[in-house]
Amino acid sequence: MSEIVQKAEYFVTHLLENQLNKNYLYHNLKHTQRVVKSTKELLAFHKLPELENELLLIAAWFHDTGYTKGADDHEAKSCIIASDFLKEENYSEEGISEINKIILATKRHHEPIGLHEEIIRDADASHFAQKSYWETTDYLKEELELLGIKKYSQKEWRDANIKMFRTEHKYYTEYAQENWEEAKQKNLKQLIKDKKTEKEIAKKESLKAKYKSESPDRGIQTLFRVTLKNHLTLSDIADTKANILLSVNAIIISVALSNLIPKLDNPSNSYLIYPTLIFIVFSVISMILAVLATRPNVTSGKFTKEDVVQKKVNLLFFGNFHKMSLPEYEWAIQELVKDNKFIYSSLTKDLYFLGLVLNRKYKILRITYTIFIIGIVVSVLAFGISFHFEEMSKLNR
Repeated sequence: MSEIVQKAEYFVTHLLENQLNKNYLYHNLKHTQRVVKSTKELLAFHKLPELENELLLIAAWFHDTGYTKGADDHEAKSCIIASDFLKEENYSEEGISEINKIILATKRHHEPIGLHEEIIRDADASHFAQKSYWETTDYLKEELELLGIKKYSQKEWRDANIKMFRTEHKYYTEYAQENWEEAKQKNLKQLIKDKKTEKEIAKKESLKAKYKSESPDRGIQTLFRVTLKNHLTLSDIADTKANILLSVNAIIISVALSNLIPKLDNPSNSYLIYPTLIFIVFSVISMILAVLATRPNVTSGKFTKEDVVQKKVNLLFFGNFHKMSLPEYEWAIQELVKDNKFIYSSLTKDLYFLGLVLNRKYKILRITYTIFIIGIVVSVLAFGISFHFEEMSKLNR
């Protein structure tokens, strides 16, 4: 590396580190170093004379120094900074003129003339073919926003990059076309893939929002779900209570039949007849009521199309359709799901009739438990009174 290139590197590094606005997240020293590195890579392939290599490397170091004076027309400002530096170093006028020409070739939309301009333009856009492209493009987007130049949405920025890749940018040198173009196209494909993915996500979200707006309100769904669950739980509790009464009374009657009633044949035990009879009668009544509490109602199991059209039938209760054919029931369900009001109406009817069943069950259970308690108390009193009178009778004898 020539001495002037080393001095240029030191000067530009010091300049960008100390005088460049920190909001330049992309057009900074790191970007300049990348362009210089890519320029060297291209020069190694093209085998240019030493002087031409020197001109291109100096131009690469200075091409973005104009950002220290502002973003507007920064290429021209870069030329001024480079010229002032090179004049102090007594660099030739021809060399300064060529370096300025190379720097100006980095302007956007400039069509390069000659290999020098092609090399600097390819080097300046080498990040399009690098894995670091995704990081650098984010930095550029944020830089434009921080500087108040333009604010892009993620979609707008991706579209702008796709447009840049497809219609605006191209590699000019033979080396870049052979070694960088494929990687650039890979990055382009990823941009397009991300765009398609975003469209698919947006479509799914749109369908989800549409479904949500057309479906029953979540609060209403929760109301019906919780209430139906509570009704079924209460029904299970009622059935359990009835089963307990059935079991207890069955045991009582079994014990009475096996141990108590056979003793009544003995005349000496005749005083036990009425208490035993009371005991058994109350147990039998409790069992009958417990069975009635759990006994299912028999329904017609059939409805007409008129009932469905007029929305008079609850299609959710099996007792209303168990005698219907499958095609008839499928038709009825299809009619149901077409109309949210019909769905609400069916769920409401389901709740209402479940409530009526629960009311009947708990009323009967309350009566059953009351009779059972009364039966136990009366039976105990009857046995006590009978024993008392029997003892009194023995004493009198």
